[in-house]
Amino acid sequence: MKLFECQHCGQTLYFENTECERCGSALGFLSDEMQLSALSPDRDVFRPLTDPQREMRYCANATHDACNWLVPADASQPFCTACRLNRTVPDLGNAGNVLLWRRIEMAKHRLVYGLLRLGLPVISKFDDRERGIAFDFLSGLGAPGAAENPVITGHNRGLITLDVAEADDALRARNRRDMAEPYRTLLGHFRHETGHYYWDRLVRDTVWHGSFREMFGDERRDYSEALSTYYANGAPTDWQASYISAYATAHAWEDFAETWAHYLHIFATLETAGAFGLTICPQVREGEKTDFRGADPHDFDRLMAAWIPLTVAVNNLNQSMGQDDLYPFVLAPTVMGKLRFVHGLIFGASL
Repeated sequence: MKLFECQHCGQTLYFENTECERCGSALGFLSDEMQLSALSPDRDVFRPLTDPQREMRYCANATHDACNWLVPADASQPFCTACRLNRTVPDLGNAGNVLLWRRIEMAKHRLVYGLLRLGLPVISKFDDRERGIAFDFLSGLGAPGAAENPVITGHNRGLITLDVAEADDALRARNRRDMAEPYRTLLGHFRHETGHYYWDRLVRDTVWHGSFREMFGDERRDYSEALSTYYANGAPTDWQASYISAYATAHAWEDFAETWAHYLHIFATLETAGAFGLTICPQVREGEKTDFRGADPHDFDRLMAAWIPLTVAVNNLNQSMGQDDLYPFVLAPTVMGKLRFVHGLIFGASL
């Protein structure tokens, strides 16, 4: 995630900001420019200081404090690029649902920012029913506006379903423990499920399909049976030698989705480190500095050369505070090969 700057006063801004803390300017995100802009009100529209000729308005979900993205003032639909992906939202007549939904939208907007940053197609099912993507945010049994059946988070032909309860910190922590998923987060859910979507878009029946099977396995293996086996028996004891997570062992599709999500984690975190101007130079002995501002996003080897020392540093910072590792993963050579596959898929590079 980048840092931004108020075009009116020069104050440092962050992605979710809606008002500059220094000068009070209203702020809005322009997804086509990937820029958070200070806004100049002009009657019933806003003119972004990054491009004062444009007339913009806030996404309709700004009325719920759930979005700070902008749409052209003359647009025929009221939602921004990110919110137009929503097919179902929870009952917003309930204050508890609104709070959970705002957390969901914060994670989803970061997801969409990352996808756009990587140049990936982000198309709503409202615009392309067959190849687009959509989200159903559903409440489980007993909640306001609840679904008739338990909500199962998952993906089906571009439709991603999420149980709104996943935005409840206590419930998610319990699920993290019960399901042995140390990195269970809303953003992680989104990145994982979009991995399934982009597998359909970028791998299925393409020149990448054969290489995928060689690296991740044959996705034609019965999926339901594979998941049943995983939940009954768990992962092999040596899973870290070949997989990014225990769940990745369940099926080739899950292996890809977990690896895809992890690559998005890496790319976003390195961008953030670079935006803050971080450098790492361990003081035990003199050595070469790792400067995250210089990591070429198209160069997989340089990304990994920056990523490893960053994870060592943040894990030690956490341990100094008596916390568990922020990054509890091991990148074995086979896992690095799978990450390289995802990198090549996204950037069109040769493996």
